Amino acid sequence: MILCPMPRMILIVDDDPHIRQLLVFALDKAGLETIEASDGEAALALASERAPDLVVLDINMPRMDGLEVCRRLRAESPVPILFLSSRDDEIDRVLGIELGADDYVVKPFSPREVVARVMAILRRTAAHAPSVETGRDLAQGRLRLDLDGWRALWDRTDVPLTVTEFQILRLLVSMPAKVFSRDAIIDRLHGPGFAITDRTIDSHVRNLRAKFAREGGGDVIETRAGIGYRLGACAGA
Repeated sequence: MILCPMPRMILIVDDDPHIRQLLVFALDKAGLETIEASDGEAALALASERAPDLVVLDINMPRMDGLEVCRRLRAESPVPILFLSSRDDEIDRVLGIELGADDYVVKPFSPREVVARVMAILRRTAAHAPSVETGRDLAQGRLRLDLDGWRALWDRTDVPLTVTEFQILRLLVSMPAKVFSRDAIIDRLHGPGFAITDRTIDSHVRNLRAKFAREGGGDVIETRAGIGYRLGACAGA
């Protein structure tokens, strides 16, 4: 198992103590620090107090479910979120991604799979952490990506993105003339062979479009039927 190069803090949120214990053991073994919450209110309090690097969040919890926790976290922070769900249907998965989650795992799950997905998200986050260099930007027309600050701007207005959304947009802006298939986007984000569906990529793209449309960005990503996605022409306007 690949160990994380430096301790990162993971908040595990699940009302099942057995699942929390299982994940704590697996993530600790991978060199990650963990904190736990058994309900949504405790999770929000811990997230505010401890500022975790990633949240593993169960959808089906009493009183405040994971979807509401995700909404409230997203209102305050871009912290990466990995959903756990016992409902194996595409609607729940797509809804989770559209709310701002970065990935999901369906119960029953393998702890090794959870660790692998957590590590993949953390690697993407680390790739965009602020560095000692400054001024590294990617820009096309009115769209600018601040790579050091992990910020997306449209006409100088910040557009808050999740880790995965930023990664997808960065890929498209870096090669604006290229059309990327869904498989190519998955390979760039996660590496070849990573189990994620085309529908998940479509959900991230819809979310990106909606966020930029609210700022007057129009269709920032263009769909090429039967092929994939590329940067929209309006980004260069």
